[in-house]
Amino acid sequence: MPRSMPGVADRPRREPGEFELIARYFARRDEGEATGLVLGPGDDCALLSPSPGHQLAVSVDTSVADVHFPATAPAAVVGHRALAVALSDLAAMGAQARWCTMALAIPAMDEEWIAAFSEGFHALCRQSAVSLVGGDVTRGQLSISVTVHGEVPPGAALRRQGGRAGDLIAVTGSLGGGQGGLKAWQAGERDLDHALLQAYLLPRPRLEAGLALRGLANCAIDISDGLLADLGHLCHASGVGAELDVDRLPLTAGLETALGREAAQRAALTGGDDYELLFSLPAEAVETTRQRLQACGNTLTLIGRLSETPGIAGVDAGLTGGWQHFPGGTP
Repeated sequence: MPRSMPGVADRPRREPGEFELIARYFARRDEGEATGLVLGPGDDCALLSPSPGHQLAVSVDTSVADVHFPATAPAAVVGHRALAVALSDLAAMGAQARWCTMALAIPAMDEEWIAAFSEGFHALCRQSAVSLVGGDVTRGQLSISVTVHGEVPPGAALRRQGGRAGDLIAVTGSLGGGQGGLKAWQAGERDLDHALLQAYLLPRPRLEAGLALRGLANCAIDISDGLLADLGHLCHASGVGAELDVDRLPLTAGLETALGREAAQRAALTGGDDYELLFSLPAEAVETTRQRLQACGNTLTLIGRLSETPGIAGVDAGLTGGWQHFPGGTP
């Protein structure tokens, strides 16, 4: 397509093509300085140089409109959220976030939306010291797949396996805000300063908390599918059971007022989309862990303990698991 002639007002504004779109909104040169990026966007592959003596931690997460986020959510929010939920997996492993790639499918060209989306995405890149090093843009149902790359010293990664009977179960931050925020959005709330919408649409990946837990937590996972479901994954991997004290769950501000006590606790147990860290640690490590987390702006709440008895005690028998795209799968 020929370039638009400057000064010709009666011609329609030319839409950018795929490669121009990438160059304009996603090939940011200010996010690759001194981060191990040898070759970034613009070639067939990125070339990366991990820190000497480190292992790579890699995870991918796909966000689909009206499945993971409202299609009508502000574009900057969608960009932030798509990256945040992917980075949360690195946090759960205690990995230092380094790079990401992103595949974006959009139903039609909307440059204003793309500009706002990219700004939200890049803002979190800057906050998290992550470089976008490649990706793809295509036409299709609105969805975003983000692959994150981090690094961790050998033997230092937090894993789901490793919990021991007698360990205390702990979480960072607060719970239930993801579910509460979804309900608030469905009820018509649109103020992004609302605490529940903040929790749902603008989650903060606990990257610094994951680093702080290295050498202290025996096992860890991020809470994406709901506390019960994700605790079940820890127990399955570690070969233990759990005893929960539901009254100690740290509920997101405004959740109990919005839903009532019982429904708020249910949201915290099964709602998902909280992206806090759930982990176990020996009793003697609690105070050191609390101090480390406080030093990086995070909180620690003890909510139970791991046990030798299979299953999760302390919750209603009718509360089982959390979100699954295809129910019936194994942990």
